Amino acid sequence: MRLETVVVIAKREYLQRIRSKGFWIATLILPLFVVAAAVLPTILLSKLGAEQQVVVVDETGRLAARLREQRPDDGATSKKLRDRAARFEFLTEKPAADPEAQRSELDRRVLDKEIDAWIWIGAGVLTGEPVEYHAKSVSNFVTQEVLRDDLSYIVRRARLSDAGLDPDRVGALSAPVELETVRVSKEGSRSEGGLAGAAFSYVLFLLLYMVLVIWGQQVMQGVLEEKSSRIVEVVLSAVKPFELMMGKLIGICLVGLTQFGIWLCTMAVFTAPAVLASLAALPEDVKMPVVTPGMVVHVLVLFVLGFFVFSTLFAAIGASFNNVQEAQQVSGVAVFFLVIPVFLMLPIINDPNSTFAVVASMIPLFTPLLMTLRISLEMPPLWQILLADALTLGFIVGMVWACSRIYRIGILMYGKKPTFQELWKWLRYA
Repeated sequence: MRLETVVVIAKREYLQRIRSKGFWIATLILPLFVVAAAVLPTILLSKLGAEQQVVVVDETGRLAARLREQRPDDGATSKKLRDRAARFEFLTEKPAADPEAQRSELDRRVLDKEIDAWIWIGAGVLTGEPVEYHAKSVSNFVTQEVLRDDLSYIVRRARLSDAGLDPDRVGALSAPVELETVRVSKEGSRSEGGLAGAAFSYVLFLLLYMVLVIWGQQVMQGVLEEKSSRIVEVVLSAVKPFELMMGKLIGICLVGLTQFGIWLCTMAVFTAPAVLASLAALPEDVKMPVVTPGMVVHVLVLFVLGFFVFSTLFAAIGASFNNVQEAQQVSGVAVFFLVIPVFLMLPIINDPNSTFAVVASMIPLFTPLLMTLRISLEMPPLWQILLADALTLGFIVGMVWACSRIYRIGILMYGKKPTFQELWKWLRYA
């Protein structure tokens, strides 16, 4: 392999794509999408908690007044969360002599939009009878869940009082026990929330997954470009297929890494004030996961290796077919290997040093995602990381070699989709 030839091809691929309008449009669109994805849910959630007028008919004569009282935070559902999801204005009515007429009148008020809903608390609610909820639409499951939670709270207290027990005393005695998690490391023990570490791992995992999906398709299309225009027949008279394939992979992957770097810098600039404010506002008992320089280096190496691993898969698909339409039909095979690690996440998060986690993270197709996950949870032994990197690098070289042999024959094939038997022959005899 002539290194200078690979550099020339990689430079051509990189500059051609980096100067295109499509690259910069796509680079600018994603940060805008991320900002919208972060802001819109907050706006929608604020609109979700609209106040509702609910008429309460209480046959027990005991619960309606308690429902209107301010419920304290009991650890199950915080008041802030309940108010964000739904807020109620309860209007109490006594049961009438004619229940059917009263129900009809309440239905009329709902249809005329005088009230939003009404509930009927029967006399047997303390023994398990359900509470009736009547509204024009019953698809508001979030509102119903908050209302069910409030009703369960007051009914539970009433049942305890009827049993001769103090509800406040029972609540204090049955309070759950908190578990303080302490991470043990060579640098010393440190309190750290397990949920924060898992969330950090999940973000890294999905970030790598997203970039691989986006740029894997770009590699496949890049390989198909010359085949569609038949320019590659002239190019291959001057360079070897291996050099051409390696150069294209390096050039396109560098474009992807450039775009990813721009995204990270943009997000860091615009989100830094909000992130710092959020960190400052965190309770003292909430600990963020520790990110060491070694973790950063290993994650970056795995990111680059992962980029090349899946790029070679998409390149192999592009080298085997004549146009994008045919290749798209088979590209799901490469995406399938990206999806498999998603299903392996939970057992690895639960035990990152299990035999299953170690073996799965050594498989080259899974290493970039699963080893990144393990590193973010608990740093594996150095030999495991180096072995996984070496296996992945060997897989990349082998795939580039295979792609180049398929490419060498595939460029001469017109109009016919190759079978698996034909691809195997190309690998053996090209």
